[in-house]
Amino acid sequence: MARTRRLILSSPPEVWGLLSDGHRYGEWVTGTRQILAADPHWPAEGARLKVRVGAGPLTLDDTCVVRICEPGRRLELEAKADPFGAARIAMRLLPWGDHTLFTLDWHPLRGPGTRMHGLPVDYLVAIRNGMMLTKLARIAVAERNVTGRQ
Repeated sequence: MARTRRLILSSPPEVWGLLSDGHRYGEWVTGTRQILAADPHWPAEGARLKVRVGAGPLTLDDTCVVRICEPGRRLELEAKADPFGAARIAMRLLPWGDHTLFTLDWHPLRGPGTRMHGLPVDYLVAIRNGMMLTKLARIAVAERNVTGRQ
């Protein structure tokens, strides 16, 4: 499992606002090319987010399904990218003063990722996830500054 943590200088409700808008995942999820569809009840359990991911000319359509949702605190997704399998993505928001300690865990569930799971793959995933959380933090702080809340 790859675990990444980031202190985001915005409150948990502000960060949750970004997580609860499925159409905004393309702004911060590294590798996302396009949000194809987001269920209107996102991020309720069972809701789906369809995305196109890729690098360069290589693209793949992916589906994320919400498995656990505790509004404002926890969101767990199952990301399916056939033929590559599926992964569990667990996001937790912990109040830290006026800010948010954001934890992201990634773990392969099915497919080739389960056989390649270990230090080298977890290291690469941790780098990718660190980039994602940096983007998420920048967006949250920028929006906080626009609304005039410091």
